[in-house]
Amino acid sequence: MKYEHNDSLLESAQLEEAKKFLKDNDVKYVLAQFVDIHGVAKVKSVPAAHLESILTTGAGFAGGAIWGMGIAPNGPDYMAVGDLSTLTLLPWQPGYARIICNGHVNGKPYDHDSRVVLQKQIKRLDEKGWILYTGLEPEFSLLKKDDVTGKIEPWESTDTLQKPCYDYKGIKRQGEYLEKMTESLIQVGLDIYQIDHEDANGQFEINYTYADAMKSADDYILFKMGASEIANEMGMICSFMSKPFSNRPGNGMHMHMSIGDGEKSLFHDDSDPTGHGLSKLAYHFMAGILEHAPALTAIAAPTVNSYKRLVVGRSLSGATWAPAYISYGNNNRSTMVRIPYGRIELRLPDGTCNPYLTAAAAIAAGLDGVERELHPGKGHDTNLYDMSPAELEENGIGILPQNLHEALLELEKDEVVKGALGEGLAKEFLELKHMEWVEYMRHVSDWEIERYVEFY
Repeated sequence: MKYEHNDSLLESAQLEEAKKFLKDNDVKYVLAQFVDIHGVAKVKSVPAAHLESILTTGAGFAGGAIWGMGIAPNGPDYMAVGDLSTLTLLPWQPGYARIICNGHVNGKPYDHDSRVVLQKQIKRLDEKGWILYTGLEPEFSLLKKDDVTGKIEPWESTDTLQKPCYDYKGIKRQGEYLEKMTESLIQVGLDIYQIDHEDANGQFEINYTYADAMKSADDYILFKMGASEIANEMGMICSFMSKPFSNRPGNGMHMHMSIGDGEKSLFHDDSDPTGHGLSKLAYHFMAGILEHAPALTAIAAPTVNSYKRLVVGRSLSGATWAPAYISYGNNNRSTMVRIPYGRIELRLPDGTCNPYLTAAAAIAAGLDGVERELHPGKGHDTNLYDMSPAELEENGIGILPQNLHEALLELEKDEVVKGALGEGLAKEFLELKHMEWVEYMRHVSDWEIERYVEFY
């Protein structure tokens, strides 16, 4: 159940109504929640009687203890100030509610805070009378660890089909988790419209109705919070890791996008001669996304493991369903941008991305395309996975960065995407991710041990 915030009420009346909402639902604690630079939920538990303090001064945190805040041990506190319209119960955690917070430092919105970063890009749209709507499609894996080897494997031991997508047995035998998850999300206001078994063993997707970009990002974090904790209660691991198995499709977080004016979609145009149903605005916006794709990749696919997904290749079940090429096409799932009639779907992000930063970067890239009136060129309706390197070059189709290091170098030189993050946060992101790459490169893997120890 979600608290229904009414902007027409006086502030004091809003607070009293919120307190009544907490009391009526036996809420003892409110989690003041925000995300770090990685998009991971961080909280402080506040007794319900002190809700007002979250809304005024905010819940205080040592900024140096949070990834990516750019605050030294001798720096100011990071204050998480609650947005009352986001107050909601946590069905999987009785007695608790969540309120989403915006970061403040020294009494002002803090430019290292992910939600503040997205707010700045949304303001650019507001100035044009536009709203970005996004529909996110979170894929996740239900896993367990082998008691002997410690290796991960699908939770359900019978979920072993080579082509498990939409399999009845797979979804039925893991139905207890899926039903509890779905019912919990419905209780907090998400409009769930379908659940399916995806193309990897133990992989699922729960779809809910699109919203404005900020609400979509907020909902995605709540989705992940519930998914992980409900799984933990049932002895499972719910993972949004991009590529848990090398021979199976990975976990994407596809982002459907359209711009509206509050009444109608400005991306939808039935007179589009290509048959895509897109407006001139949509083509310019999409062209910006494609133009900045290499740098966007660093934000949308931010881990070493992400690039095990963004490759051309086959899994046992067929295609990997992940983009490798900078391209678009009509309902073409082998392209980076798919066009379902009248909107665009960015297939680049995976489950490890920070949804606020990804949306902010996408807005900045898209608006650059609009402001410069870029055109995306010819679309491609063929299966790009079947194209040879020569055919790709002949068609002018570029390749996405193939590892985190390459993507970070692209981000460093892209002033538009880097600018969307802001100077301070961009610096933090690049430093953290470059170090992640260095640590990965220095790590001695099982593959190396098996290949080299006795061979040499």
